[in-house]
Amino acid sequence: MKRFLPFLDWFPLTRQTLRADLVAGVTVAMVLVPQSMAYAQLAGLPAYYGLYAAFLPVMIGAMWGSSRQLATGPVAMVSLLTGSALAQFAAPGSEQFIALAILLALMVGLMELAMGLFRLGAIVNFLSHPVIVGFTNGAAVIIALSQLNKILGVPIARTEHFLVDIWGVLQQVRDTHVPTLMMGLAAFVLMLLLRKHRPQWPGVLIVVGFSTLISWALAFERNSRADITQFQDSTAKNVIEYAIVTANRAQALNAEIAAKSVEMQKLEKTLGAGHPRMLAINYDIEILKTELKTVEREHRLRMRELRRFVFVRVPGADDEAPRIYLDRLVPENVETDGRQWRVHKISGGNVMLSGGGEVVGPIPAGLPAVSWPRFSWDTLVTLLSTALVITLVGFMEAVSIAKAMATRTRQRIDPDQELIGQGLANIVGSLSQSFPVSGSFSRSAVNLSAGAVTGMSSVITGAIVLLMLLLFTPLLYHLPQAVLAAVIMMAVINLVNIEAIRHAWKAHRHDGIAAVTTFLATLGFAPHLDTGILAGAGLAIVLYLYRTMRPRVAILGRHPDGTLRDAVLHNLKTSEHIIVIRFDGSLYFANVPYFEDAVLEAVANHPKARWVLIVGDGINQLDASGEEVIRHLLQRLRENGISVAFSGLKQQVLQVIQRTGLYAAIGADNLFRTEDMALEHLEQRVATAADQRA
Repeated sequence: MKRFLPFLDWFPLTRQTLRADLVAGVTVAMVLVPQSMAYAQLAGLPAYYGLYAAFLPVMIGAMWGSSRQLATGPVAMVSLLTGSALAQFAAPGSEQFIALAILLALMVGLMELAMGLFRLGAIVNFLSHPVIVGFTNGAAVIIALSQLNKILGVPIARTEHFLVDIWGVLQQVRDTHVPTLMMGLAAFVLMLLLRKHRPQWPGVLIVVGFSTLISWALAFERNSRADITQFQDSTAKNVIEYAIVTANRAQALNAEIAAKSVEMQKLEKTLGAGHPRMLAINYDIEILKTELKTVEREHRLRMRELRRFVFVRVPGADDEAPRIYLDRLVPENVETDGRQWRVHKISGGNVMLSGGGEVVGPIPAGLPAVSWPRFSWDTLVTLLSTALVITLVGFMEAVSIAKAMATRTRQRIDPDQELIGQGLANIVGSLSQSFPVSGSFSRSAVNLSAGAVTGMSSVITGAIVLLMLLLFTPLLYHLPQAVLAAVIMMAVINLVNIEAIRHAWKAHRHDGIAAVTTFLATLGFAPHLDTGILAGAGLAIVLYLYRTMRPRVAILGRHPDGTLRDAVLHNLKTSEHIIVIRFDGSLYFANVPYFEDAVLEAVANHPKARWVLIVGDGINQLDASGEEVIRHLLQRLRENGISVAFSGLKQQVLQVIQRTGLYAAIGADNLFRTEDMALEHLEQRVATAADQRA
């Protein structure tokens, strides 16, 4: 039973263990609640979806994983990958965007579960450490920059080029909303002070609670509704009209698609899927979907343009509605209400304005609805590469954290079981409105330091989030978005590690190139982060193959200490009649031409040579291409009166040459265990041949 229900291994729980897990669970929950809401924002979702991701996935990941201290839930890296990947398909925060994020969690969960069941945990090794280092640094920079607009209180465009969007934010520095900036900076300072002077306190929770109280007391949020007739600038009015038209058209298209989908389901039962009527309706739906994509793209462009405008309101006399002007086009001697307003969204033909700082807003009380994610085959194909990258990155992050903690707890970590745990956490999470999750380094460290003994601490953490969802969500309404942005920035500071890139460069230049290239590709391709990490991983594999194409080849000579060493490096004399070559690499299709050229070059440089001894201690593998080249080399050298011998061949190499018949071609008397035995034997043969000639 423990194989299928690994959490049974926690029991029986002693009172001391339960007390330790209770303290750890409560401590982690204090960090998790604000962090999860911040990471939901990073993923492009409403903040309360972070609480959904911090509920069941936290419990399931602990119950079916192999680590007893790993804290599963929303994490910065996976949240960023989710948000950046989906932003190209739907507007962040929209219903379509949320549906795609939930579907992505299901896809990631199924991939992780399948890899765990088929014991494919080793596949993650294709992402080398330098690539992960480069990607982590690039992602950390992107995470921090992505929150810059929330700290400044200005809008950000969503285009295909993240760095261009950030440049657009920097160009709006003059329009910074000062109260928002002050709120964000104050959160930074307070978190730093608490981290330095009171590290044992839940600093993030204290900052969130304190800033929420201030936001409520100062009425930090100011919203207003306006009619298009109140706007006095013709340019702004035209953009608003077009945005209203596109919003209404998108709503009508969605309704039409839904109606035809219902009709199609009814007809399918009576006519069958292949009926011409069914094909016609399906064609109509595809046409409507294409038009909907165009309309939604136009609406996003208009809203992006609208959010650049800064308005002021002039109160109307008596019962007149306020007049709204562009900030720099207000008539002289006209008094405004002293606030700057921006268009927040278009709803039902009305313009929603924001004149204060942004807050989390209303959070639905109660548990998330349990439902199966909506999907289509086209959507699955579109999200496949993103799901694969999140699977690899998320699993690597989780396993590396679990292994790091296992060195302290002396616990055995099973990567395949961890894959199953993370997979089930994402699958169950997707059924309860969660976006993709993984193991969190910061919360796992808190869990371990707080004294967690078993995964029961994570179950307790999930239970506290459950209480938050049921009872305390109204308290989070006034939490400023700038504070959540500060929480995210503070969390990713530790992810920036330039020294790790320098260390990779010192270890091997190719590793350094892979790390730097991944870092630059991650920044350059953003928001398509999957392209960045796949480019880095591909380059790392190419550089590895390039290294193995030209392994070290040395002509050996006898050193004064009696050993055979590199003749060129140590300035040693070599025999005229016996060429001793050491090949430090596996013989496979990519490097056999280099091996052949090295042997022929050595023979050309030793015209009196009658033997070539290949020292094979460094040859770990031999493939069909290597076997074929050796066979041709034997024949070619024998035609020129030169014989070939081998020493130190490993068992796996000997098995190949025996299966292919190469063993007989070389000759059993030309295969030796060590190079010394081979040289002693070959020198006797050379001497015997010289006596015969004499």
